[in-house]
Amino acid sequence: MTTTAVPLLETRGLTKHFKVGGNLARKTLHAVDDANIVINAKEIVALVGESGSGKSTIARLLARVYKPTAGDILYQGKSLRSMRSRKDSLAYRSDVPMVFQDPFSSLNPAYPVSHGIMRGLTLHRPELNRSQRREEAIRVIETVGLRPAAGILDRYPYELSGGQRQRIGFAQALAYKPTLILADEPVSMLDVSIRIGLLNVMADLREQENVSFLYITHDIASARYVSDRLMVMYAGHIVESGPTEEVLANPKHPYTQLLVSAVPDPRAPLAADAGSDRGEPPRVINPGPGCRFRWRCPVAIDRCAEVTPPLLDLAPAHAAACHVAAALAPTP
Repeated sequence: MTTTAVPLLETRGLTKHFKVGGNLARKTLHAVDDANIVINAKEIVALVGESGSGKSTIARLLARVYKPTAGDILYQGKSLRSMRSRKDSLAYRSDVPMVFQDPFSSLNPAYPVSHGIMRGLTLHRPELNRSQRREEAIRVIETVGLRPAAGILDRYPYELSGGQRQRIGFAQALAYKPTLILADEPVSMLDVSIRIGLLNVMADLREQENVSFLYITHDIASARYVSDRLMVMYAGHIVESGPTEEVLANPKHPYTQLLVSAVPDPRAPLAADAGSDRGEPPRVINPGPGCRFRWRCPVAIDRCAEVTPPLLDLAPAHAAACHVAAALAPTP
């Protein structure tokens, strides 16, 4: 992992709220609240949590699909607020493309595979002529492990398997020469037997193309396999973050402990305690103060209902937002 003095991408207090029931309604859905994210060059960061936790909203904020309600996004130290021209916008989208969960979302079924890649190259890399665009399309197809590349380019999406279509999604993003790819659940719709291949593609692109990834997933096991750092999200809040192995070996937040306990472990004894979950759904509409996990938490205390816990460093490079974990942490 390579780090730099200035992060590749950073968010500061990133927040996104949605009105529920119209503009005059008093109900507000808190999709993301006060998210502070750092992604360094040549790094894979996994954002993990249940469906509805706000992971995809963060991806869409970083992709500039949504405008933040509050907070800021900095790319290479520069605020996205200052990127107002079409040229700046295209440059950022070229540097930070997105790979979607459903491979059909990025492929037009009426055109061959080459159509999307060539259109993207025409828009984002206008310095290339037609033959150079074709050569670059073949290069990126081969880079993601599809051969013969020329034959793949001339095929239609329906002629490809789900895994091949998702590799095409990565190839489309790679064609822009990105620095960071936002991968939103890229393997969740694939058979378990072929997921590992896509995760290896991400790892290879990091090493060969110097690309960073924000890998969004609900799967702790795949996050552990491919990521350098892990962020755990619940009900709009990032509740724990740190080096992946450290977080999973020594989870501080009760929600992270619950996620880790849900991963099957064939080595665990049959009587092992898998933890407790009261099963309450997260409350993100006008949630008020306090920890949003407290209704499900087996160790919640009175303070959890009164004060929203901040994300604090409880160990070197390992932070958690939990009053109980903070109280138990050793004093530096």
